[in-house]
Amino acid sequence: MTTRPEVWGSRGAVSSTHWLASSAGAAMYDQGGTAADAAVAAGLVLQVVEPHLNGLGGDVTILVRDADTGQTTAVCGQGPMPATATIEHYQGLGLDSVPGSGLLAATVPGAFGAWMRLLAEHGRLPLRTVMEPAIHYAETGVPLLPKAAEMIAAVRPVFTGHWHESARVFLDRDGAAPRAGQRWANPDLAATYRRLLAEGEARGKSREGVVEAASDAFYRGFVAEVVDGYVTRRAELDATGEAHAGLLTGQDLARWYPEAEATVSLAFGDRVVHKAGPWSQGPVFLQQLALLADLDPRTEFLGPDHVHRVTEVAKLAFADREAWYGDPRFAEDVTAALLDPDYTRARARLLGDTASLDLRPGAVAGRPARLPDLPLVELAATEPPWLVQLREGVPVTVQMALTATQTSGDTCCTTAVDARGTLVAATPSGGWLKSSPVLPGLGFPLGTRGQMAWLDAGHPNALAGGKRPRTTLSPTIVERDGRGELAFGTPGGDQQDQWTLHAFLAHTVFGLGLQESVDAPAFHTDHVPTSFAPRRAAPGTVTVEAGVGQRTVDALEARGHTVKVVADRTLGKVCFAATDEPGSCRAAASPKGNQAYAIAR
Repeated sequence: MTTRPEVWGSRGAVSSTHWLASSAGAAMYDQGGTAADAAVAAGLVLQVVEPHLNGLGGDVTILVRDADTGQTTAVCGQGPMPATATIEHYQGLGLDSVPGSGLLAATVPGAFGAWMRLLAEHGRLPLRTVMEPAIHYAETGVPLLPKAAEMIAAVRPVFTGHWHESARVFLDRDGAAPRAGQRWANPDLAATYRRLLAEGEARGKSREGVVEAASDAFYRGFVAEVVDGYVTRRAELDATGEAHAGLLTGQDLARWYPEAEATVSLAFGDRVVHKAGPWSQGPVFLQQLALLADLDPRTEFLGPDHVHRVTEVAKLAFADREAWYGDPRFAEDVTAALLDPDYTRARARLLGDTASLDLRPGAVAGRPARLPDLPLVELAATEPPWLVQLREGVPVTVQMALTATQTSGDTCCTTAVDARGTLVAATPSGGWLKSSPVLPGLGFPLGTRGQMAWLDAGHPNALAGGKRPRTTLSPTIVERDGRGELAFGTPGGDQQDQWTLHAFLAHTVFGLGLQESVDAPAFHTDHVPTSFAPRRAAPGTVTVEAGVGQRTVDALEARGHTVKVVADRTLGKVCFAATDEPGSCRAAASPKGNQAYAIAR
């Protein structure tokens, strides 16, 4: 038996990392909405109910397959670095990397603009209808998730001593942190939503015009004005333990627009898999598939050969990510070469029967790979919990930050499908409460995605003004027989394209149902340095859920892997939306974390 049913409907389905977001998204179908309407409603609610994992000041990567046009596109909600950002500026502050928290890591907040573009081009419902659930929950409150309560408590000294606007939003009048399950509201965020909506309705002359005017109010209106008057003029405590002002200005917001661009795709059997380009880590999913094209379905699922092969493939693909990926506007795009069959065959020859302990990116067109100079850092258990949180660039619990060899972070995900067969997969993140102070009067902090750029001028992911730092956000859409079939994603930082790969293989190669696939034990390797500060790597490691079984663990250790066994249902929160034919809408949600939910209409 599965932990939950695979849900089915005829109007539409939504699967996301919080039940209230899924419910808000599914309600859009009752009013004639599309998968885009559902995804945007869910995405905005996620900003309210998971403030420790994403926010209005964060970023998002969205894939959408329009059933009418048959086109699959990526909507880029990853904003660039400020125009004035230079490697020399950060080095002049005595830094060898961008801090994982504070104003120096802020990029243009791309999430709202990307959601609005998706809504304008693929939605049907008025902006008011789509925003109403998020406004309602921000005003009336939601039960605070346990991890959110734990994180607020951990950084409370930062809020009370330094980030006073964050204290006003997230602490009570006596300065106490809220308890898990306590009803928590964010009236400032609700007011920001309401003003964006009001300005959109006042200036827009059509549904699309209202949406575009609301986006304009964010990027060229009152939100940009607050950013302009605060970020460069106020020094705030950050991961260095010192206070620094940032570089982001209102002009940076004003010159940015969310772009819709072609996806990168790869045929896998009778399917075509779509990912965002190398400004994300998306192509690693395709590189892994290319190396696994001959995976035999008769191989024992989660047996030693299966886990070993997939782990070694991940090491090769992610090593290429470290060497070659970056914003194609600033660095050469070598994705086609990395997916070339001849290159794949050469890489496959490196796969052996024992665990590799080396980081082995490949040469492209005769050019050697260039790995960045890695400033790997470990945290001392004697440091205060609040400083541990500031130095951790991704949301983790304090104990995980002090003891884990791998990043145990999280983010959010929403997927949707409608009766026409349009599919949306989105991974919103950033702008979380523990990494940057709340903007005055707006109820949300900025993101810190700049930490992913390298202070290494010759690297494809080198920091530069106006350049997108390579993001980990990586949703997926799959076509079959010329029609959309699957939309999926997961939280998990660097592990996203490992955990979703396992669920995809479980379904497409090993024949498990959607819910069975997300229920199945997961595993990943931390062999490659993390994208978040402080950079960590654990060469030769593989982390497995206990359900993989002791026989597989013993066999992996005999092959040279360092195996870490963790509790079942702790790795990933994969969300699936699917369609077999028009009017057939299915969804499944991982039970891991006890909050992802799938709902169908």
